Amino acid sequence: MLHIAGQTAPRVAGVLLIIFIATALLACAQGESNVAAGNRDGVLHIGNGAEPQSLDPHVMSGSPEVRIARALFEGLVTPNPYSLEIEPGVAQRWEFSEDQRVITFFLNTEAKWSNGDPITSQDFVWSLQRALTPAMGNQLAYTLYPILNAEEFATGIITDPNAVGVKALDEYTLEVTLTNPTPYFLSLLASYVAYPVHRPTLEAHGQVTDRFTPWTRPENMVSNGPFTLQDWQLQRQITVVRSEQYWDAANVKLNAVVFHPIESEIAEEKMFRVNQLHYTERVPLNKIPTYRTANNSPYQQAPLLGSYYFVFNTLQSPGNDLRVRQALAMAIDRDTLVNTILQAAESSSVALTPPDIPNYQPPDLIEYNPDAARKRLAEAGYPDGQGWPGLDFIYNSSDSNRKVAVAAQQMWKNVLNIKVTLANQEWKVYLDTINERNFQMSREGWIGGYLDPVTFLGRFITDGGTNRTGFSNTRFDEIIQHLAPTAKTPEQRLQLLNEAETILMQQVPIIPIYTYTSKHLIQPSVKGAPANVLDLINFKYVRLASDADTWNAEE
Repeated sequence: MLHIAGQTAPRVAGVLLIIFIATALLACAQGESNVAAGNRDGVLHIGNGAEPQSLDPHVMSGSPEVRIARALFEGLVTPNPYSLEIEPGVAQRWEFSEDQRVITFFLNTEAKWSNGDPITSQDFVWSLQRALTPAMGNQLAYTLYPILNAEEFATGIITDPNAVGVKALDEYTLEVTLTNPTPYFLSLLASYVAYPVHRPTLEAHGQVTDRFTPWTRPENMVSNGPFTLQDWQLQRQITVVRSEQYWDAANVKLNAVVFHPIESEIAEEKMFRVNQLHYTERVPLNKIPTYRTANNSPYQQAPLLGSYYFVFNTLQSPGNDLRVRQALAMAIDRDTLVNTILQAAESSSVALTPPDIPNYQPPDLIEYNPDAARKRLAEAGYPDGQGWPGLDFIYNSSDSNRKVAVAAQQMWKNVLNIKVTLANQEWKVYLDTINERNFQMSREGWIGGYLDPVTFLGRFITDGGTNRTGFSNTRFDEIIQHLAPTAKTPEQRLQLLNEAETILMQQVPIIPIYTYTSKHLIQPSVKGAPANVLDLINFKYVRLASDADTWNAEE
């Protein structure tokens, strides 16, 4: 999942945000707060970062969208938020063949779409075929490549969708055939890329492979999760309400969830402080020390399977020169950046994959070395920065992203005597910019979907949907797509993946900066949303304790 920030958000969005906060503060002063009313009525108010780009699960790739999708949709299986173990979703149970290549899913006959239609095995066949259709432009299609012929169909080598290893044996029995045994495949099926979509609804509102059609509007959307889309007010809020058609509706405790798109973590913290939010997506860096020491602190920090890094466009000067990339990577003092700018709330990193993946040790190749950095830059033709052509660095709007970018900008100036120009963009604009590769350098982040290195490394195959670097390496592709999947032992597989990551780090299409932690402010009334390394909320587990105290900032 993508996380992405500069100077100021667009004026219109800024004005709307000011109006929204002012309205919320006035409401709080005049009467009941969102938190108090929500605790009573079972309505969760959650900060959600940026305005979502799309609610189509086969289009989205960012955290703001994915968080909402988890409330609206459900796959064959779903993760338990406490253990992260896979448990039944639409599928009641499943069986593996002896060679672990064929999985038979037995669907819950009580599972229904929000309009009352039954959910059938053919719905999953059609949805997975849509997710892989080349015309769909699904950036995460590659995550489904373990399925037999999925890659060949997604890349146009074969054109028959029925050749993909997904078959409806009968109305409620689905068979999925893999190319090779894939230990993390059930976790893939729990992710949004494998969510089903309602074919008649899509067909009624345009071409089914169009990326943006009215089917995702509240008056049109048909979904299958524990909640349905009731309201979408741009730059204000998105409201989902409990679905009476959901097969496990009796165990869904919330009546509604209101997602607030608040791009500024400063504004979000203020909203929490006046009891207008139960749960924040982030916490301003300068507020962390205060919350750490507060009585009955609402601050929750936990390890997160996520990486924050800078991205080069390796097809454009000056990032197309390996020596330049190496110089900029070695000029970053990650420990100082993390311990000062980031309030020691993250862990510095020199690799793409975080350290929390079982039995896997990422390579350690990039170090802070000013002398070597200056030497590499001189070898590239820019001694002491002379003749430097300039470099534009973009990031999506957030205070923490701005502080990290400014710190890196100053380090590059101090160590290399070069100028890097910073620019921020609103989330949707930023996604368009990086997806079109219309940048020289950018900031990105990725939250892993499952506990395996492939959730990070698989993104950087040649022409991968979220490989915005232009990086391409034949050996890297061979390992990720062929050698690792067919490795004879788990140990051999992880050794191959380490070789692939070593290649990536030697070529430096990205500069790892730090490993994430999740950081939230959470009201005491929120139950069933435990910290986990995927920072995942399964909304069917969440409830609000009506008798819980409301956290008071003055305490």
